[in-house]
Amino acid sequence: QVQLVVPIAVVFSPGSVPGDLLRPLPFRDVQEMEISVNLRTSVTSRYEMLYRSTTGQEEAALAAATAREADAALHPLQDTTLGSLTMYVVPETSSLLPQGINVYVGKHRSALLRAGGSLAALQARLREVTQVMSFTASSIAAALSDRVPNGQLSPDARRYLKSSLGYEITFSLLNPDPKSHTVDWDIEGAVNRYVKPVLDKLSLVANFSVDSQILYYAVLGVTPRYDKESSSFLLSAHSLPHVINPVEARLGSSAASLYPVLNFLLYVPERSHSPLYIQDKDGAPVSTNAFHSPRWGGIMVYNVEAPASPQASLPLHVDVDMARVMEVFLAQLRLLFGLSREEVPPEFLLESPGNEGLADWELDHLLWAHTVENIATVSTTLTSLAQLLDKIGNIVIKDDVASEVYRAVASVQSAVTELSLGHLHAAFQASKEAVTSSERAFFDPSLLHLLYFPDDQKFAIYIPLFLPMAVPILLSLAKIVRETRQHKKEPTKMD
Repeated sequence: QVQLVVPIAVVFSPGSVPGDLLRPLPFRDVQEMEISVNLRTSVTSRYEMLYRSTTGQEEAALAAATAREADAALHPLQDTTLGSLTMYVVPETSSLLPQGINVYVGKHRSALLRAGGSLAALQARLREVTQVMSFTASSIAAALSDRVPNGQLSPDARRYLKSSLGYEITFSLLNPDPKSHTVDWDIEGAVNRYVKPVLDKLSLVANFSVDSQILYYAVLGVTPRYDKESSSFLLSAHSLPHVINPVEARLGSSAASLYPVLNFLLYVPERSHSPLYIQDKDGAPVSTNAFHSPRWGGIMVYNVEAPASPQASLPLHVDVDMARVMEVFLAQLRLLFGLSREEVPPEFLLESPGNEGLADWELDHLLWAHTVENIATVSTTLTSLAQLLDKIGNIVIKDDVASEVYRAVASVQSAVTELSLGHLHAAFQASKEAVTSSERAFFDPSLLHLLYFPDDQKFAIYIPLFLPMAVPILLSLAKIVRETRQHKKEPTKMD
């Protein structure tokens, strides 16, 4: 039974304390909610809330002109522990938040929210903010998707990447028509400028490696439809799944990979199929001219402008606008990790994370989900290992395998304990160690079940071999015994 504890500080600025708040500040309160996954599994979320007044420094920070400036000034003053949240309550009439906005979520681990007039309204607002900034029932269900009945799972739950100790990211440029186009892309500079800050932030979650390649004469495998009205070629939504398989056969990146591979493909259409546009299910053109595949990656079509004169010499030189391309690929990367910001109430204003690609609370969101998923994975792995050992009675357990099992059990128990104490970072590290140990034990070569045979199988193998040999041996033994008995019965002759 897993209990997720979120420490929350609710800080009241002057004039924001609700009139029906009966207890004097400061005081503590606890709210619990049970997230049911299936009949046997449930996760308890526990919000430990500390209600207090602002300090002098916090009041000075809240006197800033804008919410963004206030958030930046408050950041050094608050608890920056992973998984913890700080909510600053401002008066209903405060000009710090824009008109029509009741909640401002910063890019660290704090939010500004209007008091709401009554305690009930404030608590409802706090509940909404907490759900956005920590975890929701749907994000926990997505993390435990293998245990959730299919009917109860949201369509997006299987889109997200499974938790892993590492990921490999491959950027591929597909140039199917090198005779017409010479494509130049500064992928190294773009990775350093746009991708590296995001991966540095995500390095706490997993290890990442990035590589790139250019593939010539690699076509999509689906012939686009020509549209006379727009004088362009179209790829419809239902044909997009058929695009990936022919291309994936050329990529070759996942063949020798230990970790999940994320593929981001930039496709420059051949001259005979230019310009090429992607349509959505309603037949409207997709603004980014890109699509993504759950747990696989994404493809962006990059159209090249036709030459001004038909007599232009080929091949045409193309310089790829990497800023536009990386904007799309980073959005797809966020989608694959389940960090989309679509389901937010309209009165919420979320601060852009900037160059880092994700806010601190979004990183926590990922750590909550991956910690729970790791604990479930270890549980499943060790249960499968126990079932294998029960099935094969004469299997030999080496000392190093036994120590890995003990280490996995101790680490997963430590992860559960740290979660119940509200220590997200320590819990995540323990869950990673548990996954590593359990995988080592499960995939140890000495535990390969094909090395061991059930007793009935041994009889089935050896009886046809030894029975033909045993018959003459047994007959000979019987003859020797019979002759020995006759020899004893015969009287000995005396001279």
